[in-house]
Amino acid sequence: MSIGKNRNNQPSHNQGRTSSPGGTGNKNRPARTGPAGSTRKKASLPPSGNARGTHTGQRKGQPAGPVSTPASEHSGKVNVLAVREPSELLAFLLSRLSKTGRNSLKSMLARGQVAVDGKTVTAYNFPLEPGHTVTVSKEKIVEETPLVGLAILYEDEHLIVVRKEAGLLSIASGQEENELTAYRQLTAHVRWNNPSARIFVVHRLDRDTSGVMMFAKSEEVQQTLQNDWQEKVRERTYVALVEGKVKKLEGTITSWLKESSTLKMYSSSYPGDGQHAVTHYKVLQTSSQYSLLEVNLETGRKNQIRVHMQDIGHPVVGDKKYGSRVKPINRLGLHARVLAFTHPVSGELMRFETDIPKSFLSQFRAASPGEA
Repeated sequence: MSIGKNRNNQPSHNQGRTSSPGGTGNKNRPARTGPAGSTRKKASLPPSGNARGTHTGQRKGQPAGPVSTPASEHSGKVNVLAVREPSELLAFLLSRLSKTGRNSLKSMLARGQVAVDGKTVTAYNFPLEPGHTVTVSKEKIVEETPLVGLAILYEDEHLIVVRKEAGLLSIASGQEENELTAYRQLTAHVRWNNPSARIFVVHRLDRDTSGVMMFAKSEEVQQTLQNDWQEKVRERTYVALVEGKVKKLEGTITSWLKESSTLKMYSSSYPGDGQHAVTHYKVLQTSSQYSLLEVNLETGRKNQIRVHMQDIGHPVVGDKKYGSRVKPINRLGLHARVLAFTHPVSGELMRFETDIPKSFLSQFRAASPGEA
């Protein structure tokens, strides 16, 4: 292992590119939740932080809004209606379903047979806006099961970007096969409207690491991202809450990582003996007990940040496996804050950023002015 010199305003390998190949102009797409194929509102995120997602470029061939589908295409059981102008829900239904009486429509609302963008609505005066999709069913509408420990930040026909909470597995393996995972929930999500839809793992976050990650919706997209990961991914930024006061304000850690027979990663002392791993860090805040670091990955090896923080004598808090002796926030002090990548199909540059968890920041509130 070697500790490199400080970086002075030098971008890491995965930073510094801001333009999209072939893109013209900017077009922001809102964060989304709900069933695939419907218009989704901005995702409601957990209290631990908000998320912001932006990308540049212009998507072609995309309709301006949902298209009304005749009931006959749904075996006579469902009407799907597109909202073109602001209106209250009952008034909209009366105008579009003129053969159905007011009292009948009120009863359908009360029985949960009307949904807006996939969510059941019972209020007569619910405000509709252009772009909403209203679904009227002859039977009570079954809503999609809410996601647990997971929020969808962005979704299109090729991929899904999510914010995972600490404690949720990305995907199960072996003895964990019956556990609730991000993969299992997203598979159910895409199958809500299309029973044959699938989800493909692109990368993973450890169970106790929170933050931004993405999944592919086809094997082709998965392979495109995985085979060209270093070029497609422009930025992977984490925040780490570590033990002790890190005195060197910026640094680069380089080593060759290997896995022991007990499945624990470690840095080899011999160059070339293992997988080359490079981690850049910058101190954001310190106290006598803890330091908050911004960490950029030049390579993405298993447990890379956790091993490298142990190597410099400042293990991630709550990480008993890699040398931590304290657990002040009742979780691992590691959060995947930023993920930026080139879209594998459109070529657009996409960047998603979440806030630093409040539990990380709370460790510095009582620090004296000279320590913060």
